[in-house]
Amino acid sequence: MKNIVVLVSGSGTNLQRIIDTTENGEIPNAKVTLVVADRECFGLERARNHHIDNILIPRGKNFSAELSNIIPENTDLIVLAGFLSILKPEFCQNWNGKIINIHPALLPKFGGKGMWGMNVHNAVIEAKEKISGASVHFVTSGIDEGEIILQQSFEIDENDTPDSLAQKVHRVEYEIFPKAINKVLGSR
Repeated sequence: MKNIVVLVSGSGTNLQRIIDTTENGEIPNAKVTLVVADRECFGLERARNHHIDNILIPRGKNFSAELSNIIPENTDLIVLAGFLSILKPEFCQNWNGKIINIHPALLPKFGGKGMWGMNVHNAVIEAKEKISGASVHFVTSGIDEGEIILQQSFEIDENDTPDSLAQKVHRVEYEIFPKAINKVLGSR
């Protein structure tokens, strides 16, 4: 059984998708063993609803050190699912190849500092892009610079707004996140 730790900052819809797909076998032989949040959020409630260990570590300069102290040694994968804090380079190096993130754009476009949530969708619309999508990538010390594991795109409608784009991207995230997790866990 592979052990997954999920880091969240918000409502935890992608966390819920991961929990559901580990429980229904779409992600076989894996389970979410711990959920960590950097702020009070509904993601922690989702973990509690599934009897998954969970902890709140408030954002701050010691976050990565505190996180290092609580992640079980038998963790096979750390998944950032709507997680907004930046992890320290040392943490990323210690877990190199075992941390992944989902990003609401087609990296390398619209990645980096400040590019999260609606900021990304606004930037995509303002740039008059013809396609958008989501990317799952390995986490490195460079923000959104890790190797891409899986991407999926769709055409942007001329009537799309940042809100409608966010909804379309979220549907893509639901589809590719379990596939990317399987791909990474299957390579071990």
